Amino acid sequence: MKATFPLALIVLSAAFALPARADSGPLDWKPCSQGDPIGKELDRAGARCVELTVPLDHSRPAGRTIKLALSRLPATDRAHRIGALVLNSGGPGESTLGMPLQMRAAMKDVAARYDLIGLDPRFVGRSTPIDCGWPIGMWIRSAGPTRARFDRQVAVQRDLAERCARRHADVLPYANTRDTARDIDLVRRALGERRISFFGVSYGSYLGAVYTQMFPGRTDRVVMDSAGDPRTWGPRAMRGGEDEAERALSGWAKWAAERHGTYGLGDTRAAVLATVNKIVARKGPLRVGSHEVDSQTVPYILSIGPGDDRPAARAEFAATVRTLNEAAHGRPAVPGPQLEGFLRFVLTSAGSPLVSPTAAIVCGDRAAPRDPGVYWNDVQRSRTRHPLFGPLKNTIWPCAFWPNRPREPLTVIGNSTPALILSSTGDTATTYEGSRAMHRALTGSRLLTLRGATAHGIYGEYGNACVNTKVNAYLATGALPADSVCTPEP
Repeated sequence: MKATFPLALIVLSAAFALPARADSGPLDWKPCSQGDPIGKELDRAGARCVELTVPLDHSRPAGRTIKLALSRLPATDRAHRIGALVLNSGGPGESTLGMPLQMRAAMKDVAARYDLIGLDPRFVGRSTPIDCGWPIGMWIRSAGPTRARFDRQVAVQRDLAERCARRHADVLPYANTRDTARDIDLVRRALGERRISFFGVSYGSYLGAVYTQMFPGRTDRVVMDSAGDPRTWGPRAMRGGEDEAERALSGWAKWAAERHGTYGLGDTRAAVLATVNKIVARKGPLRVGSHEVDSQTVPYILSIGPGDDRPAARAEFAATVRTLNEAAHGRPAVPGPQLEGFLRFVLTSAGSPLVSPTAAIVCGDRAAPRDPGVYWNDVQRSRTRHPLFGPLKNTIWPCAFWPNRPREPLTVIGNSTPALILSSTGDTATTYEGSRAMHRALTGSRLLTLRGATAHGIYGEYGNACVNTKVNAYLATGALPADSVCTPEP
């Protein structure tokens, strides 16, 4: 997808605009704890935190301001210090303040040479947060089996957008990735760094790519873990991942069939998938503990669970499907702690503080079609080939009714910034083809492939020694490896 010349010109001119000014003077680092577990853990690790004041509107540096929350786990090997490594854990909408703790563990000895910087992006976590007061925690729902169910979903999405407008109409125009990238450059300046290194996961990879496009020459070492296709970022980014979701579900079904004695879901892959299909086809909501799980929520649960092929994750998802199967047969279905937490997040207001800024940023980056009929037609077209996941990945989001249009065009990514891109071939969230598209857009990048794995966010957490070793070598030396392949370990 190529940008027209006028659009490219707009993006190019914006990229070289100077960012607005932030607080002047040295940063006043203080203890991180605000009575919360993450803050206490940061303090115990020797980290310190600070608030940085930045403009709400970067084109009006003397106008209204907001606060950004930063954490810093300082380099301990000051004699060989490389610089500051700014982190983003994705979402968008995930707090990154505590991420230096996980990064230090994954980086091992290399961590001693970096100041690890956790930054809650604008309107996320401690950074002047947005909370739309939504009665449900996640807006992603399947379109459902009928037009009536889809129309109900349209009404829900319209209500969510209107609730956000009533609470935050004054700041929603400034919730977007480009303004977040401008914030990052003010953080760079406040830290006193000529260049920063950057590590982003999932959406964090897109944020990093936007930063390199808007502020060329201001990065040192860049790692993009589980990157997506920058051309498709926005309210319809889930489209096109149906095949990966189905392959992951099928791979899990084979694993569960081999453990039929434990989970009782079927002794062949086909039998397990038949059990899943019967759960989906069950008329009426399923009673799971104190929650009602309906035909529009079940596909979302089934899309998330198989996305991690590690044994513990597969076992947890098998337990979830077993619970749903009990409910589908009208038997008491008591969720375990993880499923209970997930359902509370998705079905109640508990998740609103996290998913509100997620929606604000997604909707603020790219305009969505306003006509519900567009989504319904796409849903119907997708059903034939993808009856389970097509109606989920093509359905309507609150962006269709968002109160403001994006203030700027979507950033066109295309530069030669050196970067190391990590991707698993079975990623169901940001697909392998998406990472390859990012690799093509960043002509100076290298692609490290974890072949034969289903995983999203593979550095450190997934535990692949080959991946971790190559990433740490790059962070230590700055020398990009050639495009290369790692494989799962037994």
